[in-house]
Amino acid sequence: MLDWPEYRKELMGRIGEIGKLSPDTLAGYQTLSKAGQKTAHLDAKTRELIALAVAVTSRCDGCITVHVAEALKHGASREEIAEALGVAVALNAGAAMVYSARVMDAVGAYGSSASVQAP
Repeated sequence: MLDWPEYRKELMGRIGEIGKLSPDTLAGYQTLSKAGQKTAHLDAKTRELIALAVAVTSRCDGCITVHVAEALKHGASREEIAEALGVAVALNAGAAMVYSARVMDAVGAYGSSASVQAP
């Protein structure tokens, strides 16, 4: 397993380097990241729990380390984090079911395998 706090520190350093090379890219990202804070319809803990579920579905280790630290800072418990992760697992399973239906639709569109010709 990773040393998550050390990984976060290294990641922030690399993102800082990108910010120096492309400041508008970093500024744009920061604007998007802070947008939810301005509306305040969701509290910070809820936003971080959503971010963790998205981090899992996006398979983003950097997102995980940043948003775990933030979720804990905003008072999220292990149980709340686990529940948010359960939503991510269910969503991934649901997406797999939807795309399985798309595969079956494609199979139907092609008809029998005998009618498919090689390119």
